[in-house]
Amino acid sequence: MVQTKKIAVYVVAVFVLYTIITSPKRAADFVQIGFEGVSSAAHGVGEFMTQLIQ
Repeated sequence: MVQTKKIAVYVVAVFVLYTIITSPKRAADFVQIGFEGVSSAAHGVGEFMTQLIQ
């Protein structure tokens, strides 16, 4: 199980590096989408906690 996890991490790392090297603009778009998703999730949790307290 641990060996499979290591292989999966290496495959993902190689894919990320390949994407960055071959298409930096697309990789930047992926990063922006990721940060927007995290930001939206944090905003949603904040709104939920505010409503919960009130």
